[in-house]
Amino acid sequence: MGTKRKTFICFMKSLMWISVSIVCMLTLFLIGYVLWKGIPHISWELLSTKPSYLSDRIGILPDILNTIYIVLATLVIVLPLGMGAAIYLTEYAQNKRIVNMIEYAAETLSGIPSIIYGLVGMLVFQQFFGMKTSLICGALTLAIMNLPTIMRTTQESLKTVPNSYREGAFGLGAGKWHMIRTVVLPGCVDGVVTGCILSVGRIVSESAALLFTAGFAHALNGIFSGLSSPGATLTVALYVYAKENGEFGIAFAIAAILMILTMLINLLAHFMGEYFQKRRNI
Repeated sequence: MGTKRKTFICFMKSLMWISVSIVCMLTLFLIGYVLWKGIPHISWELLSTKPSYLSDRIGILPDILNTIYIVLATLVIVLPLGMGAAIYLTEYAQNKRIVNMIEYAAETLSGIPSIIYGLVGMLVFQQFFGMKTSLICGALTLAIMNLPTIMRTTQESLKTVPNSYREGAFGLGAGKWHMIRTVVLPGCVDGVVTGCILSVGRIVSESAALLFTAGFAHALNGIFSGLSSPGATLTVALYVYAKENGEFGIAFAIAAILMILTMLINLLAHFMGEYFQKRRNI
């Protein structure tokens, strides 16, 4: 190996180590700074009460519940649609040209900025269909946003199942749907669950689309009345407290909560993927 080649390899290795170090330092700085500024402002009163202007109290319990409501509503809508579309495109569709067109459209949709989804959701659901500003309107918008992610993740997971499994099931006399339900889906459940958990992380962290569709209310409602009413999720509440009210301590507290939730969701996705993969290999 020549001297020039050794010098080039050392130079490229140095560049890679510098890049990795910069990324790690920026990530650790961001996480540490948000937690350092936010954790001192987190209290039980903040987490368990609703805001009151009469007693000058700030609470984010309605925002936490609104976040849970919108996550559940979005998953109920998007999971059957995304998984059903992926199963049809992978197992049933015969026209490869149409499949490629749908996959290209899904990849294009996944790259559209979320604020455009919010604008379209406001125009379609609120004005065209006559729905008012509410959590269900935000959930429908987020379902459209996350549909490409669920569909593509499920598709890639279905493709990892060997064709010999399908042929073996057919050889034993299983029908198409019975084969999918008992052989294919259990064989790719790790990827499907991982994609669903990561979609939950995207739903929790979304704010731009909800600004147009879900509203800013901090009312404490039940799940059914809450879905039909305006409501602020944690990310929207962060924007309101930081931008509108100037409560940066509360904003950093919400940011720290969201940061912890995001890390927990990513860890859960990692461990769930490993767990189901081990079960599949047994």
